Amino acid sequence: MDVRFVDTSFRDGSQSLWASGLRAGMIEAVAADMAAAGFAVIEAPMTGLYFKKFVRDLKENPWDMARMVAREMPNTIKACMAGGGFHPFEPPPPHSVIEFYYKTIAEIGALNRVQSTSNSAGQTKRLYPWLIPIQRKLGFKIVLALSYTISPRHTDEYYGEKTKEIVQFKPDAIYLKDQGGLLTVDRIRTLMPVIMENAGHTPVELHSHCTTGLADCVYLEALKLGVRTLHTAVPPLAEGSSQPSVLNITKNARLLGFTPLIDEELVRSVAERLCAFARQDGLPIGAPSRYDYAQYVHQVPGGVISILKSQLTEMGLIERLDEVLEEIVQVRADMGYPIMITPHSQFVVTQAAINVATGERYKQVIDELILFAMGAYGEDSGYPWMDADLRDRLTTMSRAKDLASLGDDARVDMSLKEVRQKICGPEVSDEEFLLRYIMKGESEIEAMHAAGPARQYFTAALPLRTLVDELAKQKTVRYVQIQRGAESLLVQGG
Repeated sequence: MDVRFVDTSFRDGSQSLWASGLRAGMIEAVAADMAAAGFAVIEAPMTGLYFKKFVRDLKENPWDMARMVAREMPNTIKACMAGGGFHPFEPPPPHSVIEFYYKTIAEIGALNRVQSTSNSAGQTKRLYPWLIPIQRKLGFKIVLALSYTISPRHTDEYYGEKTKEIVQFKPDAIYLKDQGGLLTVDRIRTLMPVIMENAGHTPVELHSHCTTGLADCVYLEALKLGVRTLHTAVPPLAEGSSQPSVLNITKNARLLGFTPLIDEELVRSVAERLCAFARQDGLPIGAPSRYDYAQYVHQVPGGVISILKSQLTEMGLIERLDEVLEEIVQVRADMGYPIMITPHSQFVVTQAAINVATGERYKQVIDELILFAMGAYGEDSGYPWMDADLRDRLTTMSRAKDLASLGDDARVDMSLKEVRQKICGPEVSDEEFLLRYIMKGESEIEAMHAAGPARQYFTAALPLRTLVDELAKQKTVRYVQIQRGAESLLVQGG
């Protein structure tokens, strides 16, 4: 029984452990070996959320990164979370811009599998009917995810019905996405059979995080239940708040009688180099997490908690972290139990922190909470189940009228020509136009260009190989002489 792996290191692993700080040079240094290691799919940071990180913080051109990924992994299925928006915290772009983005990235060859979360009725009723046909026409594999959470309304039956809804779109695969690492062995035993039964012949994958320390056990149980594709990462971008290590899952799966379709020796070589990069840049190396029941109470993803701690420290309120975590539980219930996934987890956490800081619940509210109450994020965000008094209070605020224009269909239906004319005119290249749309201006793009080429990475883990690889790229080098003591080696081209 074969087991296949979706690698998440470059995308979710980096997001979970390095705040999406994996640089293009790091990817380039290992991409060819990753492509040869036998992964069924390799994730890459290819949508607006990650492009913003490359431009704003890393000062690297994401289009150069995209071309590099296409060049280094030409025959690999490359995936990314890729719904209808460039950024989960912003209103959806015009349909014309979304289509143009996917057309551009497909022509480069940097992405050929799109993954979208599918619990929201806004996705299945308003987005997928027009977006999926476009993505299929461009040659993308379509994979739809069901986000897992724990609440009074998210039962096994709920997930069974949601599976029926998304199977109607004939995806190439679906997967259970446990972004909070909340799955237990007991729950997977009841939940996964329901999903697989309703999926019919559509392959089912599993994606979880190691936040509670249980993901490895859950993965092995899923194998016993019939799941044959697991989402894993390569150390140092595995474990912690990331996915299980592919090396550990491979070892345990083999002991259960399964055949992992992966080149472990090549993966270990990649892990050595990535660990060297981590040490070089002072980045954390993922380690197993201790079991923490608090995760099941507040359900905040690990990456969001780390940002919360940082922000509370800056505000001088870090000693009130426990109060904020308690308030998160109440705010989530008031909001109708949204799934704690981007962007809803950030909305809940931010509002809870404000409630604690002001000393009065909902004395001040973020715009996103008002939009949430207005239904801007779809039915399954939770707004129909919101506390009725809170929903009425938010939707009748004067600010709600100002925000109503964000759902204007006229903006959604703008032609590509109209959008280009508004932003930059026809003289700007397609890639530059899309960057300006994503970055909402030119200043940060100019700073990125001024920073120069992306940093290259070399490692002492494989010094001779690195030397040979780099010398092979130099067309003007006629010979190489290596000397150690009295011994000398001359390598000369023909």
